Amino acid sequence: MTTHLTEEVKQLILDTLQLEDMTLSDIDTDAPLFVDGLGLDSIDALEIGVAIQKRYGITLSADSAENHRHFSSVRAIASLIDSTRKR
Repeated sequence: MTTHLTEEVKQLILDTLQLEDMTLSDIDTDAPLFVDGLGLDSIDALEIGVAIQKRYGITLSADSAENHRHFSSVRAIASLIDSTRKR
């Protein structure tokens, strides 16, 4: 996984959630995205999931137990994208 991909995911989050008062450097690659960290909620997760699906063609199941792990941090999202690209 590349630094470029993690930066791409950060930009996707900023654009999708319209976090205009934040920059890429404000988002810690390994920090939690929900509750602690960025403090995102389930609606934010849905919006990010739709954006990932549109941009990378990755389909996520809404009721998947793995979603919590996939969306735990920017690094986790980037790893999901990276592993899907290599299939």
